[in-house]
Amino acid sequence: MTYDTSHPIPQRVDSGAGRAGILFLSIIVTGLLAGVFADWSNTIMPGLGDLDDRTFVLAFQSLDDAINNPLFLGAFTVAPLLIALCAVLQVRAGQRPVLWWILGGLLCYLVVAVITFGVHLPLNEDIGDAGVPQSAAAAAEARELLDESAWTAWNTVRALAATLSFGCLVLAFGLRGQSRPLSSR
Repeated sequence: MTYDTSHPIPQRVDSGAGRAGILFLSIIVTGLLAGVFADWSNTIMPGLGDLDDRTFVLAFQSLDDAINNPLFLGAFTVAPLLIALCAVLQVRAGQRPVLWWILGGLLCYLVVAVITFGVHLPLNEDIGDAGVPQSAAAAAEARELLDESAWTAWNTVRALAATLSFGCLVLAFGLRGQSRPLSSR
């Protein structure tokens, strides 16, 4: 068998479409999460704040149970993985300006995770562990476990960090075509 060697084998050209797709997906996921966190600070917590203690505790417990679903937990978990993958792919592509914005997005998302695990999960577990309050005093005590003002303030910081992460990723996406690989400079 003989091979025609007169035509060279074309080299694979990196169009960046894969990197762009992963970055786009990370933008979508991060933006959705930013919206969820902002919604809690702007509508859910103020709405719950108007309720009596027992109704507040039961409603918060129900909402907390509902948000712990595969879609939300999957998005929360996959977002930093997608952003980190974007960073790795940008290092390989050598596009530094894009990389810096992606790293900024990752750093902001890590703030989201730290607040979630350090503030919200412990407070949510405290009110969840209180169970169904059987008296007005038990309901007031369970509500105090949450510390609504601290929960909402930290959630607002979390929403802002998620929004900043989203913004950094959008800027990175916009810079993709303008940034030349380091090897071509």
